[in-house]
Amino acid sequence: MKITYTGRQVELAPAQLKKLEGRFAKIGILLDGRRECEAHVILSLERHLHHAEATIRYFNHQLVGLGSSNDLFTAIHSAAEKLEKQAVKARTKWRDTKRTPRKATSEVEGERPAETDIEPEPESGVERRVYRVNHHQKRKPMTLEEALLQMDKKRDYLVYRDAETDRTCVVVRRRDGDFDLVEA
Repeated sequence: MKITYTGRQVELAPAQLKKLEGRFAKIGILLDGRRECEAHVILSLERHLHHAEATIRYFNHQLVGLGSSNDLFTAIHSAAEKLEKQAVKARTKWRDTKRTPRKATSEVEGERPAETDIEPEPESGVERRVYRVNHHQKRKPMTLEEALLQMDKKRDYLVYRDAETDRTCVVVRRRDGDFDLVEA
């Protein structure tokens, strides 16, 4: 990663520059290890407080990390830490949204979208089918009440992500008509 420093009333020693390049190299690997990224770091000093602002352009997005502290390196590491979090978020957002393949119309007609993994059938002589769940679809977290509304009379169970706890939960319909809740 190519790093450009601008110091306002602050200068860094070569040993300090080498240490910071290692820190920003990690962010460069997080973003994309194959292409060269540029980072611009602005260091300033106001009275006794050091400010550090680091910006990286990642495709069409600008990632900015700000940090301030009494110590110069604490301010720079704080800015780099915020930049790391933004880099991970941007990278996962790009990876998760751009990777769904398009299907031909003939494939879509023959396939039945299902919410459950396995279709239960009481007869032992009939071949059982397994339906795969598309995990790349956008699914919002639900409350327990919304999950109960989603279950219709055909479904015996529903797997969902709880909105309050962000945990995976399973609602199972019992034979007497009540429901069991299994939380992961």
